[in-house]
Amino acid sequence: MTDAPAEQAIPEASTPLLSIEGARATIRLNRPRHLNRLQREDLEALLALFDRIEADAAIRVVVLTGTGRAFSAGYDLGSIAERAEGARQDNPGASFEVVVNRLEDLALPTICRLNGGVYGGSTDLVLACDFRIGVDTAEMFMPAARLGLHYYPSGIRRYVSRLGADNAKRLFLTAEKIDANEMLRIGYLTTLVPVDALDSAVDRLATQLAGNAPTAMAGMKRAINEFAHGSLDESAAAQRNRDSMSGAEIREGIKAFAEKRPPKF
Repeated sequence: MTDAPAEQAIPEASTPLLSIEGARATIRLNRPRHLNRLQREDLEALLALFDRIEADAAIRVVVLTGTGRAFSAGYDLGSIAERAEGARQDNPGASFEVVVNRLEDLALPTICRLNGGVYGGSTDLVLACDFRIGVDTAEMFMPAARLGLHYYPSGIRRYVSRLGADNAKRLFLTAEKIDANEMLRIGYLTTLVPVDALDSAVDRLATQLAGNAPTAMAGMKRAINEFAHGSLDESAAAQRNRDSMSGAEIREGIKAFAEKRPPKF
């Protein structure tokens, strides 16, 4: 697939766009006139993109962002009743929860390039990324309590494991909107930057991640997520540790360190 056009050159809405540049894959939500509100077809498209990215060994890092002035306004509220009916009928289509959990479980490291506000379910999409770099004009809120919606359990667990129970209660139960500085303070953002520094900050982190050992990173990411969820597969993690001690990555890493050069994984 060829690279997606520059952000200002994308005039029409579409399902998420994929661009690949070297070792980096960028997924861009692309419904700017509706603040990148997600539709059912977007969920199917995201799952397909995740599969494609994981199947490409040349890709080492994934960046998720939005087109225009917001990251995403969440899932289309008009589709919630339809989703509920589909679930009762065992609809095989992608659910929002499946997509967010799949993003969190990607073997590759993920960066959210938070280009603006994020609302509703998309706040969980952002939390599913390993790193979250946001602009200082960003804001977020989770309106589930205002809507009468009991959020899905895996999303609540993600909020609690990443932000702590007190912050999860504040955001879910009050439906309070918070600004970028507060997002950083509670750990929702890992880095906060001015708008004109967003791309350089994302570039630096993506380059750093892409240069590290992919198999070791994938295994450690899996273990960290399992620890956070209280579901560590200890024997599998121990086996990955043993395998790494005799693998090609550690041989190259040690050799590169001795030769005072960047490793080539």
